[in-house]
Amino acid sequence: MGRIQDFLNSKIVKKDVGEETYLTWKEALSYTVGRGAQGMSTSMTASKYVNFFITDVLHISTAAASNIRLYCGIFDAINDPIMGILVDKTRTKYGKMRPYILVAPFLVSLFMILFFVGNDSLSYAAKIALTTFAFVGLDVTYTAFDVPMGALAFSMTPNGAERTKLYGIASIGRMILSAIPAALVAFAAWIPYFDENLDKAYLVSACFSAVFIIILTRFTFHNCVERYEHHEETPSVKECFRLLFSNRPLLMLFLGNIFFVLIKVPEQASFYFAYDSLFEPRYNGLLDVVKAPGSVLAGIFVPMIIEKLGAKADSKKFYQVCCILGIAFNGLYALTTYNGIMNKPADEAVSLPIGILTLAFSMLVTFPLEFKNLMQKEMEAETVDYVEWKTGKRVEGIMLSIMSFTGKLEGTLSSFICLRILSATGYIEHSDDVPTVQNHATRLGLFSMTTLLPIIGYALMLIPMIFYNITGDSHRQMVKEIKARREARGEAIGSQVNENPSI
Repeated sequence: MGRIQDFLNSKIVKKDVGEETYLTWKEALSYTVGRGAQGMSTSMTASKYVNFFITDVLHISTAAASNIRLYCGIFDAINDPIMGILVDKTRTKYGKMRPYILVAPFLVSLFMILFFVGNDSLSYAAKIALTTFAFVGLDVTYTAFDVPMGALAFSMTPNGAERTKLYGIASIGRMILSAIPAALVAFAAWIPYFDENLDKAYLVSACFSAVFIIILTRFTFHNCVERYEHHEETPSVKECFRLLFSNRPLLMLFLGNIFFVLIKVPEQASFYFAYDSLFEPRYNGLLDVVKAPGSVLAGIFVPMIIEKLGAKADSKKFYQVCCILGIAFNGLYALTTYNGIMNKPADEAVSLPIGILTLAFSMLVTFPLEFKNLMQKEMEAETVDYVEWKTGKRVEGIMLSIMSFTGKLEGTLSSFICLRILSATGYIEHSDDVPTVQNHATRLGLFSMTTLLPIIGYALMLIPMIFYNITGDSHRQMVKEIKARREARGEAIGSQVNENPSI
């Protein structure tokens, strides 16, 4: 027991990285399970499963489904800057972010269950109304959970290497925990009862997630520390928005995320791709399994690479290399599988060699994707430091909310693009949860969404990175100057703000 306690109290970065370190394993793991709780929600409610649930379980048309995702998604995205401002204006004995992490998970869980209770026996108008209402409720409550959780990492440590390792650990934990409820839906085709009652698989997964979302976030609330003191006056709404326009690197990340929409489309199309292009629903679960190593390896190797590089680490160059690899891997995916997927009879499953090749490339393309995603977390934290260095104001909430805003747009627009392409190509909804033979245009649309759109997205993402003006050296200098200014004002970065207040 003593060894476990010693481990939990030890630092996650023991190597000298040229900056002071703060985080213990207890904090890092507590933050990780909180991120895992988020993943249990988003793995079902913000991904391909929702689209398939709406169109093929509730039997709402793809055109109507695309409108629901679009308008609810836009409303959801608008919530993020508002939530960011609220976080930055919050001053409580629990800190800025942790009060929301205490309460919001209960509301997220409630609306998630309500969403997946959606009964196909209701009238068409009632199904649309209930789905829309539950979606809006999920959007609002999840934003109140997501923005503070993301901003909390920015406040836990100013050390770039330490933050990168925290993101890596959290990425692995999130991947593992989010896979648990999603697995039941993904592998429903392998279980006779759920194969015939897919709606029940969704509901069981939602209830399971709801319970653990509440339990896991208690660890985050009690054990994570906000280390940046905030003695300055709370920024006004006008000041918050003005700060956005003074943050050039954030603007470049924002533009990159807009183009990233095209790379998110394959995720939204994956369920349909397995059922209708590969013509084998069991591939759906396997596609999820083979994508898991990307998150795990990113969580392990990105922090190792950054620690190894030390003062030579540069997040911008890392990001660019990932984009180039993404173009290359997706290009090979398209070239090697096109004939086997598109030129087979539409009512037959792909051959075993093509199925294996598809699974192999589905795994391979996740490596540059997940490596880029993890490094971008550190880049987002850099933009928070950039604003404090430039203006003297530290606004984790509003800066994180802008990235969350673009993340919501990614999910919304990628879903909209997927569903609109399916609608435009004459997609036929499934009946009795079995594959339906689709026309050539629909199958070509699915193949293009899976392999070609990511190539375009990565190429476009390279453009704003040319103008991203934070290098590894400049960021380290920024942190030193910020620390000196705070010490001159009598505020020490690293002081434990409201570590364990009683409830």
